Amino acid sequence: ATATLETAVAPRTAEARNVVALLPGSDQDLADEVLIVGAHYDHLGLGGDGSLDPDAIGAVHNGADDNASGTAALIEVAHRLSQGDRRPARTVLFMAFTGEEKGLWGSAHYVSNPLVPIARSTAMLNMDMVGRLEGRTLTVMGVGTAEEWTDVLRSANQALDQPLQIATAPDGFGPSDHSSFYGEG
Repeated sequence: ATATLETAVAPRTAEARNVVALLPGSDQDLADEVLIVGAHYDHLGLGGDGSLDPDAIGAVHNGADDNASGTAALIEVAHRLSQGDRRPARTVLFMAFTGEEKGLWGSAHYVSNPLVPIARSTAMLNMDMVGRLEGRTLTVMGVGTAEEWTDVLRSANQALDQPLQIATAPDGFGPSDHSSFYGEG
């Protein structure tokens, strides 16, 4: 038997953007230093590869936790830090990244084309899948990337009315946008 197969592949392009907001620091000596707080706003859409249910090809794969939870947290952090007369000493750059699910496209683009020189960035806090704890342990990655992180994390958790169960991982690489920044140093 003979079979003939013909196919056509056409590239698709779409515009995708990171969404950025800058909160100037309140301290004249520290305002040039930038803390980046980020979360990705894309999600998988329809199951399949990369989803928690890879066999459910074409099924709606809601992005409530991955990563509407992170973007909601990002907006709330921006709201709280911008309120009142006690703004952070350092400048805070809030970033909602695009293309995380496609391979860290938005964060990789930013570190290659920063709005503020990367050398002025003192830290990057990434929030990804922060909404589904339900009594489970929160994993905080990258605590070994700076001496201060473990103490900052412990202190912040102890200040909560209901402290979280926290597991830590020292490595700055991982499956989300923080990796782009760690890789850039």
